[in-house]
Order: sequence, then C-alpha cells, then structure tokens
Amino acid sequence: MSEQELTAKMVKEYQQAFHHRRDAAVIARAIQKNGIKNASEDPAASERLHRAFSYEIKTGKPSNQRHSGRCWSFAALNTLRHKFATKYHFKDFELSQNYLFFWDRIERANMFFQKVIATADRPLHDRLVDFYLNFALNDGGQWANAASIVEKYGVVPEYVMPDTHNTKDTSDVAEVMNYLMRKDALELRRMVSHGDSEDELAKARERMMADVYKVAAYAFGEPPVKFDLEFRDDDKKFHQVLDLTPLDFYHQYFDTNFNDYVVVTNAPDHDYQRVYSMPSQDSVVGGVPIKFVNVPFADLQEAAIKQLKAGETVWVGNDVLQQMDRKRGLMDAKLFHREELLGVDFTMDKKDRLESRQAMVSHAMTLTGFDLVNDQPNRWKIENSWGKDNGDNGYFVMTQDWFEEYTYEAVINKKYLSKDLQDLAAQQPIELTAWDSLQ
Repeated sequence: MSEQELTAKMVKEYQQAFHHRRDAAVIARAIQKNGIKNASEDPAASERLHRAFSYEIKTGKPSNQRHSGRCWSFAALNTLRHKFATKYHFKDFELSQNYLFFWDRIERANMFFQKVIATADRPLHDRLVDFYLNFALNDGGQWANAASIVEKYGVVPEYVMPDTHNTKDTSDVAEVMNYLMRKDALELRRMVSHGDSEDELAKARERMMADVYKVAAYAFGEPPVKFDLEFRDDDKKFHQVLDLTPLDFYHQYFDTNFNDYVVVTNAPDHDYQRVYSMPSQDSVVGGVPIKFVNVPFADLQEAAIKQLKAGETVWVGNDVLQQMDRKRGLMDAKLFHREELLGVDFTMDKKDRLESRQAMVSHAMTLTGFDLVNDQPNRWKIENSWGKDNGDNGYFVMTQDWFEEYTYEAVINKKYLSKDLQDLAAQQPIELTAWDSLQ
C-alpha cells in the first residue's frame, strides 16, 4: 500500500467535522481551562464510591512507596504485616521494605548476569537481549519476586532497616545501577565471543556482583544479620525478643508459606483454564516461580471473597492508569466520560486493551474489604502504598465494574480455591515471552 499525503482538502474536511458539533467551542473552552479529566468527570461517582462496606478487615496506617516502583513488594509485605498486626494486637506494625528491596537488587543482578551469558550468542539487538538490557534493575516486579526474597531471606521490622533517601526516590541509584549492569553485560558478551572459559566468566561475574553489592550497601545500608524485636502493642504490653535472625522472625512470627499461594489471573487475551509461566522475569534461582492461573473473572472474584471472609487480605495487580482519581482515591470505570465530552469512540474491551498494550498491570495494591447488595459485590476497599495524603487516609475505593475491567491478578492461598482450580494450578505451565502483556 502506497503512502498517502495529508492534503489541504482533507484538513478542511476535518475542520468542518469538528465545527459541525454546535457546542464545539463551549467544549473546547471547558477542556482548555480544566483538562479532559476534570471536564469529563461524572459527579455521581461520589455516590457510587461512598466508603461504607459490609465486610472489611481492620488494618492500620498505610505505607508509602514514595518515588519508587516498589508497589509489588509493598503489597506483599502488607499482606504479611496484617497477619502480625492481628495476631499480636499491633495494628500499625510495619515491615522493612528497604530490607526486601536490598536483597531483590542483589538477586536480580545475579540472575541478570547469568541471563546475559546465556543469550550472548544472540545478536545484541535480539528481542530477548534487548528486553534484558532494558529491564536490567527496573523497580517494577511481580508478586513472586517478593515472595522469593521473603522465603530466602526472611523479613525484619521497619525500624530495623528503615527506608533511605535512595529507596524513597530510586531514580538516582537506578541510574547508577543500570549504567553498571549494562556496562558489565557488554563485557560478559565480549568474553563469550572471545571464547573465555566458564571459570573466567564466573570470576568476572563474581567481581561484578561485588560491585552491585557495594552500590546497594552504600545506597540502602547493609541488611542486619540479627536484630532485637521490641514493640509495645495496642494494649500497651511491651514485647522484647533479642538476637533474632530475619529468617527466624519470619518462621516464628508468621504462618505464611508463599509456596501455598497462586496468582489467579484474568487475562482474556490468553486462553482460559491454562497455567502460564514467565521465567524471563524470575529473580531468585530456586525461588517462587512466576506463574499465572488464567480463569474467567468470576473465578478470581470468588476466590478473593473467600480469602477476605477468612480474614486475610489479598494482593491484587491492577491498571491504575485507567479511570482513577489519585488524590481522592477513587476508581470507577465510568469516572470520566471522555466519549461524550470529545465525541470520539474509545470502546475497547479488556481483551482488546491487553492485546493493543493499552492495558498493563501497572500497580499492585491490597484488597481489604467489599460491600454487598443482594449478595453481589458493588464496591471494594483497597489499601494503597501512596501514603496517607492520597485517598481516605491512604485507602481507595473501587466500583465493581472497575474491579472487573482493570484488575488482572489476585494472589490466593490454594485452600480458598475450588478443587478444579487447585488441579488446574498443579498443571505444567505454558512459557510466556518476556514481553507478554502480563509482564
């Protein structure tokens, strides 16, 4: 098909179509003064999104990932700290996100260097090589990445290893880390092309890992080997246990085994009743693998409700870039009526959005409650990780239609799944590409 020039005649026709709408000038003034979102917002959304829930798990103050992409780890640690808070009567207990992030950086670097060597026979701009170089030490991650770190290294309270400037704003250290990783990747590729031995490659990789550890230790601080657990619970009772290791703390104070959990997924651009894996983004050798059990949305919702009713919050992967008011903490699929305002058809279903990359799993949060009308959910309570100044003291509310349209993953303990889903989860997974829509 030959290229077609944009002609003056065509532009004139576009202008006539624009001005054919009698209120075009009024709409243009409203948009130019207030922006598309403000001009198209549905004022009735506040009624749909009022914050009363027929069932909710009582949780404490929200955490704050600040200027970082650590939502996946915050949401995972939130599910853990809620259990501790309930069991030990300490609602504002918080786990160290810095501790988890430190080990995530180290483990990802170890995996990165090995993948660089494994793909060194491919062209530099092969799609998979490009993915690894672009991804490098990206802040983003999957639930399984957090689960793998916790299972291997345990956890510590927030006061033991608090956030630093470089975890609150990861842009500076990410720039340094990515520069270092890509420089080292080119060196490893050259060594392979020159025929260097496995022993020489292993020595180079160890030297590179030492540099990564050095940067992480400078930026985040070194993780503790042992610490003293000390806190006063909500009943004013003081607790003290000395010389705990992070793994001892995890195993003694938490009854969670992340290997018992399944990522139940609703991705209609993939076949349902299938299990998918994404080894390209696994971050810990021998850790919890990234797997998705893909089912219709009704199955995901049923499992989430069962887990919430049992008193356990739910890690969920959503696309908060869609139909969301960050400041007020509102998520409603009909929050902004852009079609009516602009006179343009934006219709795409969930499958279309995933296939065209209009949709993505852009954020992880924690489900803490829901409201029922005639035994059917109509809105949900969400704990976010954007601090207390967004939403209602850090908590968001979403309508049922937003939940269905823009939620893709829910992490569910196997015991809350039907027998059919448990059997499905045990199936051999189909391997996804690194650039799949579920990345």
